Amino acid sequence: MSEELIPENPEQETEENEAEAVKQRKNGLYPGVSDELAENMKSGWADTELHGLQPIAQAEHTAARRAALSARFPGERLVIPAGNLKTRSNDTEYAFRASTEYAYLTGDQTQDGVLVLEPTGSGHEATLYLLPRSNRENGEFWLDGQGELWVGRRNSLSEAEQLLNIPAKDVRELNAVLTEATGPVRNVRGHDASVEAALTDKVTAERDEELRVYLSEARLVKDAFEIAELQKACDATARGFEDVVKSLDKAEATSERFIEGTFFLRARTEGNDIGYASICAAGPHATTLHWVRNDGDVRAGELLLLDAGVETNDLYTADVTRTLPINGTFSPLQRKIYDAVYEAQEAGIAAVKPGATFRDFHDASQRVLAEKLVAWGLLGDLDVDKVLELGLQRRWTLHGTGHMLGMDVHDCAVARTEAYVDGVLEPGVCLTVEPGLYFQADDLTVPEEYRGIGVRIEDDILVTEDGNRNLSDTLPRQADEVEAWMARLKG
Repeated sequence: MSEELIPENPEQETEENEAEAVKQRKNGLYPGVSDELAENMKSGWADTELHGLQPIAQAEHTAARRAALSARFPGERLVIPAGNLKTRSNDTEYAFRASTEYAYLTGDQTQDGVLVLEPTGSGHEATLYLLPRSNRENGEFWLDGQGELWVGRRNSLSEAEQLLNIPAKDVRELNAVLTEATGPVRNVRGHDASVEAALTDKVTAERDEELRVYLSEARLVKDAFEIAELQKACDATARGFEDVVKSLDKAEATSERFIEGTFFLRARTEGNDIGYASICAAGPHATTLHWVRNDGDVRAGELLLLDAGVETNDLYTADVTRTLPINGTFSPLQRKIYDAVYEAQEAGIAAVKPGATFRDFHDASQRVLAEKLVAWGLLGDLDVDKVLELGLQRRWTLHGTGHMLGMDVHDCAVARTEAYVDGVLEPGVCLTVEPGLYFQADDLTVPEEYRGIGVRIEDDILVTEDGNRNLSDTLPRQADEVEAWMARLKG
């Protein structure tokens, strides 16, 4: 990784904006920049401004989302930041991922951006405050660590306006605008400290939380663009699972990390990234719900629980789990446990439909699992109703049976309970159905042969007008189909 060529005391400023001095890098090899070099770097560059750009595919959808937001908070200034880079270590940063609220309302994904909705007599006027292209007068484009020659070209404000169908201004002017703002203001907190500092005496935590909750609940029902993105994510994820099955012999020779890397390659070539840390849990690691260390052995005769999802370039993620026999064939006990989870998932999926409550699919799946646990003699002489009343099945089922899905893997997370967990399903809602059974390696309440077996099956389900659609149904679920699929892929 190259070191930045940063001057000792650059004093140049743009005519329009007072650009911050580009800071000297400690232990840089160059002590400074000569006046001659600084002048040389200002000129001799071709004009690369792009013209006649067409709006991005979701521009009409983001406009509709902003209109709904405007109607909900008339007469109030609304501020939605994208967020800033976060340091990973010393002078390296994590890959930037725009805040969900910002990307949902704009379609933009650039760091430091801020959407501001200014109240008008008829609603709101939207403005995007963005970083313009790197400054060439003060040398930012080649001297600063985030300059164009270091991290790549960013869109000009004019280009951004064309692509996003939103007027754009220089974000370096925003703090002055916000500091002078009057009237009621709401801000989505937690993404941009400088915005929060400028608004510190103008907002309240309660009012800001109302804005955040509204934007979470607005995503409960997906529009046509979002549904298409989720389908794209699921299709790419299915191909990633196929990649993993084809390379299981290499994983056996290395570790779970080979599985993680294999799926990541698919995510980066067909999308933006993985939507969450991949769970590549082989053997007893499958009983740890969020096993993301992925450093264990992959052994024939055991199961692999793979929970992974591709995030599309527009930031919609799949969330799919399959539990696979590493050698391609379930043992009799593995199949018994797997079939129980499959039956529970079938019951859960059948309960997903318009007019049903969110809890219905969870209850349906849990009842099936409780019936199996009782039938296997793991709960003494209690009947199923009593087991469910006391929640005793949770020792082995552990988690809820699903969650909302969208731009976040656990989408709509701050929605009100009455709108989410106690809400009623309607067409456009997308959720996961993911029952599981987990028998810990040290659980003395189950027969020894059960210990260390974990099974989860998860699919992404869209509520439709007449029922539901399984967006991830290209991946087999039934045990015989899983074995045949694996045999085919392994050749």
